[in-house]
Order: sequence, then structure tokens, then C-alpha cells
Amino acid sequence: MSQSRPPTASEELDAVKVLDHLVRRAVSMGASDIHVEPKRDGIRVRYRVDGVMVAQGQIPIEIAPSLTSRVKVLARMDMTERRLPQDGQFSLELHGHPLIHLRASTFPAIHGETLVLRVLLSHQLIPLDKLGLAEGDLPRLERLADRPSGLIVVCGPTGSGKTSTLYSLIKVMKTSELSIVTLEDPIEVEFADITQGQTNPRQGFTFATGLRAILRQDPDVIMVGEMRDPETAQIALQASLTGHLVLSTLHTSDAVDTVARLVDLGAESWIVANALLAVVAQRLVRKLCEECAETYELETAVTGEEDKVLIEKGAELKRSVGCQTCHMTGYRGRMGLFEMLELDDDLRDLVKARAGKRAYRDAARKVGLVPLREAGLAKVKEGLTSLDEVLRVT
Repeated sequence: MSQSRPPTASEELDAVKVLDHLVRRAVSMGASDIHVEPKRDGIRVRYRVDGVMVAQGQIPIEIAPSLTSRVKVLARMDMTERRLPQDGQFSLELHGHPLIHLRASTFPAIHGETLVLRVLLSHQLIPLDKLGLAEGDLPRLERLADRPSGLIVVCGPTGSGKTSTLYSLIKVMKTSELSIVTLEDPIEVEFADITQGQTNPRQGFTFATGLRAILRQDPDVIMVGEMRDPETAQIALQASLTGHLVLSTLHTSDAVDTVARLVDLGAESWIVANALLAVVAQRLVRKLCEECAETYELETAVTGEEDKVLIEKGAELKRSVGCQTCHMTGYRGRMGLFEMLELDDDLRDLVKARAGKRAYRDAARKVGLVPLREAGLAKVKEGLTSLDEVLRVT
């Protein structure tokens, strides 16, 4: 596929229509990402809906250059550069929709440039009480968000909703009475009454340098998008000990792993013990489509650690089927699964002593930690999601 000649006027017009159609359809389906992937025989289009890739068919390969050029113009990328990855942001105003913000990324592949558009729907900010937290965890988290200092960490893999949880936490704070400063990569939701900063590593504006600068801005609350390196983690921990409430994320699998990881990042164990207020581990599971979900009897019991029976054999559960309403996926929308660990004196002593993960786990169970899988199975029993979905993400 040659991309050297400029697109004709008719191709440019087609590209405008195709891009508008792709974005409009993605928004109507609730997709988070649009993947446009040139292949040998055409351009494959896929959407990420509720965290899972859903095929959308193909568009003619001839439109690839003009479609990519259209996105590059809107996102202020270099139109002549096709051999290096690029990224940018732009907004589209489509009839019948509020302004749609998109993050664009190109990647040179074997049959042309692959294009991925992240749909940033800022109006979809979820209230804290609608995230899916257990009844007891919600008031605890609200109480912690009111603390004057300390560190709250939200952990989980990429795409598990960590940033959304931090945004929801900020929404319950008295933003008019506090100085709240964020450092993000990128800014996904704009708030009217807080200060938001976006990192720019090319210019040397990293999480670590940005966090140092924030401390000179007289903040009460600091949100750091991610603690990616030991330096950022150590500055965040120090800040949380010196009169600031710090919110951040880590790419760890569960609450206990997060405590161990913070100690492994090189900070003094007593600093971690004194600074860390709580760890919230989370996953996102798809909700069953109410139109087509079917009831069935479980044939074998679901067991957990030490063969503890979590769902008994013969229990009536629901599973996905697929219909036109849910685009044949069997699911519509997502909800969070949460595992919340609030540190008490016993856990702090273990952190200071640099105990092993097993000791942390035993102590966490004593303070009533409900593991992610068990939290998910509770949703299965309620008929909100399927057993397969919970086992997939936990």
C-alpha cells in the first residue's frame, strides 16, 4: 500500500465521514478504544467494549492514507512522518453528542500505520458510591479521603479503572476548601476547581520532577497518576508524612503485593509503615446483559484457599448468551471488584520488620480483608456477572 501520494479531495471527504462514523458508533456502543489496523486485504476495525476487543468488520484499504492523515492533522502530528510512532489529542463535535475528546496514537506496522483512538468521555465520571464498593468499604474510604495526611494507593493492571477511582475520591473531597494538585499522564477528566498538570518526559517534566514542584505549590491533596519508579515513590511517601494527603496508583496484583512492593522500591520500611493509610486493589468485570442472561445450575462447587467452598454445587447462577441489545457479547457495562486493606498497628509492625508476604496475608485476613475473587463471587451469586467473567479477571 503506497502512502506517498497526497489523498484526493474525494478521499479526504470520505475520510472525514469514515472517522465521524467510527467515533459515533464507538460512543454509542460505549467503547473505550478504536483500533484501525491495516492488513494485506483491507483495514480491520475493532472496538474495545467493556475491556474486550469486539470485531467491527473492514473498510477499504484505499482510504487508509487519507484516514491516517485526517487524524494526524486533527491531533497536530507530523503528517510526513510515517516511520516513527506518534501521539496527540483532539476533539470532535458530532451532531447529537457532547464534545468528544480523543487521544490518538499511530504505530508503523508491516502493512501501514496502525491507528488507536482512546475515547475520553469526561462526562462519565462515576460517583464513589456507584463504583461497586462493598457496603462496609465505602464509608471507610470516604473517612480516609478526609484525612489530612497519608498515602492511599489504588492498584491493579492496566485498564482496571484505577484512575477513575482516584477521580471519584477527589469528587467527594471539599475541593473549594482544599488546594488539590494532580500530576497525570495524560489528564483524562478535567475538573473546574483543582489544579491539574500533565507530565512531558521529552521536556524533562517527569513524575518525580513534577512531584517536587507540586510540593512548592502549597497543596493539601496531591494525586500522582502513577508511581513508576523508586524516586517518585519515595517523594510521594515523604510528602504524605509531611502534612499532605497523597493519592496514587501502582501496577501490582493485590493489596498485599502493593505493601511488599512499596518496601521493595527502596523507601525506608518505617516510612512506608507510617505513611501508608490503605491499599485498594481493583478489577473491572463485565455486567451480564439483562435482556439475554440465562439461569443454570452449577455442576461443580467453586472452592478457594484450603478448599473452602465459596459457591456450592447446584447453586443457581446466571451466564451470558448474547443478543442484539448487547451486540452479541452477552454483557453490557462494567462494575468494579474491590479488595480494601486499611493498615492497623499490627500490619505497621510487620512492615517495619520487613516481614514476608505470607505474614502480611495472615494479618490482612485477621482485619477482615475480602480477597478480589471472593468479592467477585459475591457479585456472581447476586446474578450481576458470570462465573467465567470473575475467573477471567481474578
